Amino acid sequence: MEITFIRHGQGEHTLSLPGSLQLEDPSLTEAGKEQARSLSTVFPVTKDDLVVVSPVRRTLQTASLIAGESGCRRVVHPLVSPRMFPQKPGAVTLPCDRMLDLKTIRNEFPDFEVKFGMDPDMWASGINVMPHDEFSEWADIFLRWIEDQGAHHVYVVSHDGTITAYRERLRRETLSRADFLNDAGWTREQFGQ
Repeated sequence: MEITFIRHGQGEHTLSLPGSLQLEDPSLTEAGKEQARSLSTVFPVTKDDLVVVSPVRRTLQTASLIAGESGCRRVVHPLVSPRMFPQKPGAVTLPCDRMLDLKTIRNEFPDFEVKFGMDPDMWASGINVMPHDEFSEWADIFLRWIEDQGAHHVYVVSHDGTITAYRERLRRETLSRADFLNDAGWTREQFGQ
């Protein structure tokens, strides 16, 4: 099976580093929206596809522009929320990486379903500063869930650290920040049968 991982388009939180990382709930910039629109021509999403997205505004905006009017299933999932990479002991989630609450997601992004059946704490804390071994267990749960969906193509719209952590897990090799995707970058990864 193949997953296409897509990093969100340029976000407001990247414009004036490091201070802009303190922005809460940053949106895509106009350039980021254009990057996402361009991806919709690279990935002709259909009704038989699955788009899984992080519960953060910039990823939801990116996924909305990529999926367009395709009629595909769109699922917001906390196991692809922001993840610090590499992990730093004692670190906390930056304001720009806090997940949206479920009410906001439902009200502002009604085309997306929310993945239930998860530990309720996962919707509060996500995977950002989760220890490596715990993340590995949850990553395997997520990948099994992906397999069970039976979609033609699977697109995961997420964040540089999250995507790199999943790539490392799938490839069983060590990656670094040098392996991060650029804004609206993408990669295809094989897994399972």
